[in-house]
Amino acid sequence: MGAHSSEASAKAAALIESLAWLGRYQGQTIVVKFGGNAMVNDELKRAFAEDMVYLRQVGVRPVVVHGGGPQISAELARRGIPGEFRGGLRVTSPEALEVVRDVLTTRVGPEIAALINEHGSLAQAVSGETDGLFSGTRRGTVVDGEEVDLGLVGEVTSVDPATVLAIIEAGQIPVVSTIASEAGRAGQTLNVNADSAAASLAVALGAAKLVILTDVAGLYRDWPNRDSLVSAIDAEELRALIPSLESGMIPKMEACLEAVDGGVPQAAIIDGRVLHAILLEAFTTEGSGTEVISKKEQS
Repeated sequence: MGAHSSEASAKAAALIESLAWLGRYQGQTIVVKFGGNAMVNDELKRAFAEDMVYLRQVGVRPVVVHGGGPQISAELARRGIPGEFRGGLRVTSPEALEVVRDVLTTRVGPEIAALINEHGSLAQAVSGETDGLFSGTRRGTVVDGEEVDLGLVGEVTSVDPATVLAIIEAGQIPVVSTIASEAGRAGQTLNVNADSAAASLAVALGAAKLVILTDVAGLYRDWPNRDSLVSAIDAEELRALIPSLESGMIPKMEACLEAVDGGVPQAAIIDGRVLHAILLEAFTTEGSGTEVISKKEQS
């Protein structure tokens, strides 16, 4: 048996291994939060687009939700607008909000859609403020026991998924930017956390899974001990663990909890620094990263 045939056999075995996954998710919606390194590295971006196309071609209904932290920070700096973070959240002045909207809806979303559309007319970029998709209320945060005003920052309080559903029904992949209309204030928009917005959308769509791309291998029970990577955790155990987590991981794990609490059977954070991370997650029995499940799902 030559090298070629053993390689081909390995590929065939991988496809067979994916059958159970495909059987489970065929016709189901999977919401993928795109961010971190995968968002700024051209090779990773292209591989991500290919993964979305692949899922769509095998009958899964992917929905992409994105923020744009690195691009927003770069554009604020370019325009000389101060960028400030409090408690891990971007303080958003009216001036900064214009940049956030501009970068998300005219640059990042269309760029992801264009990469997907290199494979056919498959993706459509949509802003979270379109047709009341995301509606939100302002939120502050607490830093060292003090309440801090974050400006035009909100949390999603309601989702009207009609626009996204129409794109899915048309056989396309929605690419959603995380801007919300402020509830009760016509014309005012808010910057919302993309992890949390992805969770809210997954709940509203009745998604089978939420997947959040990040820049670590997964959740570590005892960081920086590399052997403490958690491959699966139930919602109750995660809830107890959250206060002890590293600050950057908290919004991601809170989003996973929000999704599972809202009825999404599974939520996962996976390492977006790995080429084709989504397919690796799909096509290996042990998956990758950390999967959050409800107790119900486990039993």
